[in-house]
Amino acid sequence: MNKILLIIKREYLSRVKKKSFLLVTFLVPLFLIGIYALTIYLTAKSFENNEATVYMIDQSGLFAGKVENTKSTTFLEKEGDIAAEKERILTEEGKTFLLVIPPDVATSSRVELFSKETASFGVQGDVTDQLEEVLRDKAYAEAGIDRATVESISPHVSLSAKEITDEGEKDSSAGAAMGIAMALSILVYICLFLYGAQVMRGIIEEKSSRIVEVVISSVKPFQLMMGKIIGIGLVGLTQFILWIVLSTALMSIAGTGMMGGSGMEAQVEQLQEGGVAVSASGSETGMVGKVTQELAKVDFQTIITTFLLYFFGGYLLYSALFAAVGSAVDSETETQQFMLPITIPLLFTYILSFGVLVNDPHGPLAFWLSMIPFTSPIAMLVRVPFGVPIWEIALSFALLVGGFILTTWVAGRIYRVGILMYGKKASYKELVKWFRYKG
Repeated sequence: MNKILLIIKREYLSRVKKKSFLLVTFLVPLFLIGIYALTIYLTAKSFENNEATVYMIDQSGLFAGKVENTKSTTFLEKEGDIAAEKERILTEEGKTFLLVIPPDVATSSRVELFSKETASFGVQGDVTDQLEEVLRDKAYAEAGIDRATVESISPHVSLSAKEITDEGEKDSSAGAAMGIAMALSILVYICLFLYGAQVMRGIIEEKSSRIVEVVISSVKPFQLMMGKIIGIGLVGLTQFILWIVLSTALMSIAGTGMMGGSGMEAQVEQLQEGGVAVSASGSETGMVGKVTQELAKVDFQTIITTFLLYFFGGYLLYSALFAAVGSAVDSETETQQFMLPITIPLLFTYILSFGVLVNDPHGPLAFWLSMIPFTSPIAMLVRVPFGVPIWEIALSFALLVGGFILTTWVAGRIYRVGILMYGKKASYKELVKWFRYKG
């Protein structure tokens, strides 16, 4: 046991003390928040720079004086030759378009939009919305319907989703749960391979440099494998905990800056207490308020705890397989033939998480995928934001631990032989022989 602890300590400290580890750990939260802020800024700038001018030739006479300008699109009525107008927009600077409305637009519902470059969705949407408004008014008038009366009849239902639990009722948010489920499935899928590959790469490097021959003279192969797996796993766990802490702190600072005022802070406090806040200035809480309101319904404590458990459990299970692969080959290029069976369960669950698991998180397929050790690290984390009984989480995690023990035993029997094999390409048949070797 002492030898395993020494290997764990060596693997952990050798990686944690690297400048690359410190840089990645502290810069990733800043990078993600920076990307998020830059996306918002560039999106806003794209709307500012998206002002367009649409010259409109109305051959039907239905739209004269009835088309209104929008925030990003200006409509100008023109008369004259269509060919000449086409030539003119080719010479004009800026985003200019020529809209030709044929005489039979009321029956054909077809118009033509000409430009130097493809019109954006925003411009096309503004054009179709304005024309449809005019045609709708015309249809109402012909049918003898008062449009103002029709528009005044617009019922709105505010749905408040409640989840019944043993402790009572609590608010739930399908949108927030779906977003978190998607994020967790992507994160776990990437990280299991990222840190598992580190184990495999480290074993291949030691094997190719023959350092492992010296190490094996002092420790048993199984002790070396377990030390590497747990040591690198603790590095990943440390990194995740620091990311969570740093991201939470930075998001709190950024959120406070975005709220900008005691009024919004008081509003958010009301939302966090479970009530629907209505500010003194009106019922509009804004984007930040809406997001905060939805996130307040999410049980982050359970999600984070479950994530850490399943990340570490899934990592241990898959890293044992990666260690076996690393011991069976002499270079990283030879690992491809063994990676497919390892990849399929995770890839299958990852693909299903975007459809089946999110749409039916409590169905039979979702349940069984969250119980099978090879698929539960992703399947259970997708389900947890939607609310999963404690007994299911406990059973699933117990099966994951059992799967890790079994996988480690199988991988250990392959590892003890493969780690000292050189110059021979291993096959699945060879791996079975190594597993059956006694001693």
